[in-house]
Amino acid sequence: MKKIFKKLSEKFITITRGNAEISKTREVSPSPIREILPQKIASDSLVCPYCASKKFVKRGFRQKKLERVQLLLCLECNKTFTPHSVKGKHYPLATIFDAVSFYNLGYSLEESCRKVGLGTDSKVGIGASTLSNWLHEFKDRMPFLRMRDFAMQKYSPANMVVTATLAHRQLYRYRFHQAKCELIMQEHFHHQTFKPLKEFLEMVPGECPHQYFSAKNMGEDISRASESPLFFSKTAMIVRGKENYATMIAKFVLQSVKDRKSRHEALQKFFLYNDSVTVATEVPVYLTREDIEHMQSQLGFEVYRPSAEVEKADLMDVSNGLPKLITGHIDFLQIRNGMIHILDYKPKAEKEKPIEQLTLYAMALSRLTGLRLFEFKCAWFDEKDYFEFYPLHLLHKPKRAQRRKKIDTQEGTYLVNKTVEKVESLRPI
Repeated sequence: MKKIFKKLSEKFITITRGNAEISKTREVSPSPIREILPQKIASDSLVCPYCASKKFVKRGFRQKKLERVQLLLCLECNKTFTPHSVKGKHYPLATIFDAVSFYNLGYSLEESCRKVGLGTDSKVGIGASTLSNWLHEFKDRMPFLRMRDFAMQKYSPANMVVTATLAHRQLYRYRFHQAKCELIMQEHFHHQTFKPLKEFLEMVPGECPHQYFSAKNMGEDISRASESPLFFSKTAMIVRGKENYATMIAKFVLQSVKDRKSRHEALQKFFLYNDSVTVATEVPVYLTREDIEHMQSQLGFEVYRPSAEVEKADLMDVSNGLPKLITGHIDFLQIRNGMIHILDYKPKAEKEKPIEQLTLYAMALSRLTGLRLFEFKCAWFDEKDYFEFYPLHLLHKPKRAQRRKKIDTQEGTYLVNKTVEKVESLRPI
């Protein structure tokens, strides 16, 4: 009888999968049956650490002293594992990341421990020595540590990062690391030309035209960059695919995220507070019809409106059909290697190709700061892949330039894209 009941229970759990109740805190309801069916795992690239299989199911939780960890059962090797690659930690990973982030903001070890809500007077408080050990263990993932002492000479912990909540159809948390931005510009002489960018980022909280982003003003002639009807020719360009610091940190940080809706916030906070190149997150940008017309007529940029079936012969010039306004928010803004990098986190990045969206971001930021477009790079990434391209290669097509068929890079040799409507390959041949 018990065996029959057990089989019926397992059958019921399988049938009701995806209907687990979630509270306001995004925790799974305490029902003994539905408890093993929380929302989806935050990382889309998670595989079994034993056999690298992507076929697994949830198998309840492991209750630790300070947190409850999701258990997963691999359907290939029949072994149980957790989404965490960092093992043996008494404290939740989210608490660890918050503690090291507060320290990199300029707070002392003791102050950082109190800031995370588990002060030294608490029974589960973090000791300064524990935080010091975390800093030493994860120093390779926190290059800002080498800049921290220099940033503290001019900025207090409260003034190191400028924050503002922007009510643009939904709430966006804008953050600008002014200490890091200043240090980056001092470190490399070429970065001095990016002072207009620094001035723009400083003015966002007070000077941003919030009415452009209001839901009341979003009509047919006003669109978001991710939904814009504009189209760019993909010929004579390449998209480089690689793995770098961004993919490593995404994989590292997403272990601490329990809710998929919190992925962007967790990544933005860790990048901004702990890396050495991210200067701002959720940067609001906009592009007017007059801006696009100027880029077309004066700079010779090619902007099109695609027909129902996108073909080279069917592309239509948008001189008379430009949207009145295009708005958007840049996920990550970085300054490194003499370039301004515009980054967007996209789960399952290999299937996504937000080329138009990122190019519009670059056009808007170039127009708002007065910086030339060849100083920008765009990229989208997840915890597995990082794809980057030059937005100028989409907009400017020199007629006399020599048409190369192959381009050699550190990752390998890429074929220059020949089709108009899509990028044929994201990987080197």
